[in-house]
Amino acid sequence: MLHTPTSTKASAMSEGMRPLAGKTAIVTGSTSGIGLGIATAFAMNGADVLINGFGEKVEIDRNRAMLESYGVKAAYSAANMSEPDQIMQMVELARESFGKVDILVNNAGIQHVAPIEDFPIEKWNTILAINLSSAFHASRAVLPEMKARGWGRIINVASVHGLIASPFKAAYVAAKHGIIGLTKVIALEAAEQGVTCNAICPGYVWTPLVEKQIDDQARAHNIGRDQVISDVLLKQQPTKKFAQIDEMAALSVFLCGNHAASITGTALPVDGGWIAH
Repeated sequence: MLHTPTSTKASAMSEGMRPLAGKTAIVTGSTSGIGLGIATAFAMNGADVLINGFGEKVEIDRNRAMLESYGVKAAYSAANMSEPDQIMQMVELARESFGKVDILVNNAGIQHVAPIEDFPIEKWNTILAINLSSAFHASRAVLPEMKARGWGRIINVASVHGLIASPFKAAYVAAKHGIIGLTKVIALEAAEQGVTCNAICPGYVWTPLVEKQIDDQARAHNIGRDQVISDVLLKQQPTKKFAQIDEMAALSVFLCGNHAASITGTALPVDGGWIAH
């Protein structure tokens, strides 16, 4: 159950009430949106957290202070997820800060919307690097210690577009399909060492990335913003509502707990019924 203390004092409650107490986590792409929501939920539930991403120093410092208000340690890495060497440095920083890495959430992602014939090659390469290859490099870096300790959790934030496709998103769809395949391979390779790996597949969640997509989709389809929301973004989402960051955060906490020890190699849709069509 996701515990949500409302003050620093509340965060210092009995460790038995915080299922991730004593654990440490890296959450990539976590200076805003889903990633920050997951990092916050981890801290609220007792885990030390390293956040990663771009942003203004003042805002990043504010986020770190917020995480630490729950009685945990918080670190920050500015590692560029398209650069394998920087990803390794991020993992080393987490080890230096916390002594170990128990949980890895591969959440970093970018988007570009365009028809295939107009899709910039450099955008294709960057999206594949950040949305897919970064998860490989980070997982490769943490798996040995997780296996050696006999416990670990890797969560890949994929997308409903890892299970189905939409027009104008060639690189994103390819990367998200790839990350679900990677999830299955990691799960199989680590199954006997107490390490699980699962993918969360959100539908449309109201985040800064989705906000940017509205304008991109409006240009691609030559329609207005309101029509993009109703006729493009939420057209296939039967609830006709954006999923919430808190839902992704609560699921992540559950997947990192002992009650999810037998859940591995799965792709879990949080899509308002999208793939039920």
